[in-house]
Amino acid sequence: MEGGDGAGILRISIYTPADGSLVSDQIPISGEADVDRAIEAAQQAFAPGYEWRRMDDFTRQKVLLKFADLIESNQEYLASLTRVTLGAPYKQFGKSEIDTAIGCFRYYAGWIGKFAGQSFPATDGFFKVVRNEPLGVVAGIIPWNGPLASIGLEAAPALATGNVFILKPSEKTPLAAAALGKLAIEAGFPPGGFQVLTGDGSTGAILASHMRIAKVSFTGSVPTGKSVQVLAARSNLKRVTLELGGKSPAVVFDDANLEKQFNGKCVNGLINNSGQICFAASRVYVQDGIYDKFLAAYREAVAAKREVMGDPESSTSEIGPVVDQAQYERILRIINTARESNDGKLLQGGEALGAKGFYIDPAIFLDTGKDSSIARDEIFGPVVVIN
Repeated sequence: MEGGDGAGILRISIYTPADGSLVSDQIPISGEADVDRAIEAAQQAFAPGYEWRRMDDFTRQKVLLKFADLIESNQEYLASLTRVTLGAPYKQFGKSEIDTAIGCFRYYAGWIGKFAGQSFPATDGFFKVVRNEPLGVVAGIIPWNGPLASIGLEAAPALATGNVFILKPSEKTPLAAAALGKLAIEAGFPPGGFQVLTGDGSTGAILASHMRIAKVSFTGSVPTGKSVQVLAARSNLKRVTLELGGKSPAVVFDDANLEKQFNGKCVNGLINNSGQICFAASRVYVQDGIYDKFLAAYREAVAAKREVMGDPESSTSEIGPVVDQAQYERILRIINTARESNDGKLLQGGEALGAKGFYIDPAIFLDTGKDSSIARDEIFGPVVVIN
């Protein structure tokens, strides 16, 4: 939902998936003028003789390490900002997601000063040197399902290699990313070194097509990733990194330790973040000899997890709602279509739960065809097919 204000600024409204109530209607959509200002500041920080460009390796390393420390000391606050719009309980997902961000900044800080390059003997009369140099202004367009982890995965390596970075968080979960701006200043990033631009797909399109951005990194859906690649190619042929959707399989053989499967990949892999994660175990292949035993135990384990589904603010909750009404309606539509078209057998679940909020009872489908939509396409919700 978008609207304007007296100054003509378009804004986004965001809601909590726990009960559908409004969180804020004041999230600005960054337009072309905002992007241009951010790039001007970034280019100045990167220009020869300016602070980020002339910063020595040890000082840049200290900045990244301090930033990691600040994320760690503010992790409960940052997690609450993500949780209110994502709906993932801290116990099951929030802490591990923030730990990923912290770990990335610390890990890549350790790489600073270690990009040695190459040199070759001048046997042919030519002295040849390969030197690694930063690209310049790099933009990261991150998804809504793991906003802080994605920041660590995309911003940390770019900054560690001497680039300046512009972050565009998802319009569904922008709050924690926006809060990082203050921490970036406190960590010692110079003006323009690390920036956050809120907005929707239109902001991402401006970044992907901008002539003064050297690289764009995008994590999200395949259709949007294709658009990013096209925009990058049609502009300045900027470098592109894409991490797009998939359909993660789990394979269980007769000699598998079932307890580990249910405490790890198979069940927790499905219900973690309500299945809204790239490595959710959304299709499971089980060897014949263990199939019946596996299925009975899997069904029981998923039913037990239903008992810890609830308000993401509760310390006892392990499963929360899906991110918003659009995702909620999309997942239920996929389940209902599969059921009506006999696209496999629905063993249990697949229903909306509760009078308010976007909660879905995890759905288990059996005997789906290899070409069926629910076995082939990424659903990004609590739906599993077992064959």
